[in-house]
Amino acid sequence: MTLEFKRLTEVDPIDIISLNNNPDVLRQMPLGSANFDLAKAQEWVQQKDAQWQQFGYGPWAFLIDQKFAGWGGLQCEEGDADLALVLHPDFWGSGKAIYQEIVKRAFNSLGLGSITILLPPSRTRIKGIFRLGFQPDGEVDIEGARFQRFRLYAPNKPVP
Repeated sequence: MTLEFKRLTEVDPIDIISLNNNPDVLRQMPLGSANFDLAKAQEWVQQKDAQWQQFGYGPWAFLIDQKFAGWGGLQCEEGDADLALVLHPDFWGSGKAIYQEIVKRAFNSLGLGSITILLPPSRTRIKGIFRLGFQPDGEVDIEGARFQRFRLYAPNKPVP
């Protein structure tokens, strides 16, 4: 498997539209809706890409063997670098390798002290995130949707 991280501006918006309208993907995205068209995709890509200038990090497009597999990475949510990972169902088995690369970049290249993940309360199968080292860290409301926040601290950094 060849994994590439690219800026969202470097991939065909049709691929992003297809992913963000996929019914299996939408079941995992409380803020998503099935009316994600070209105009919304272009605005969305601009907003996501602007985070690179504003925060020094942002989401990527993931390519596996030169095929668009999904998007995610780190995006600023409530002042935290929040890890997002949205994959096309054809690539759901690739999430662990992508996650490991995101975490490596977050703590090594970017030097972040911690990252978060946000999960809707409907996600009840979460034992895996605890095995990865995430700890419960409260709840947040984003655009009227409630999320549970979990935090992973950088290795060798003191936990506040």
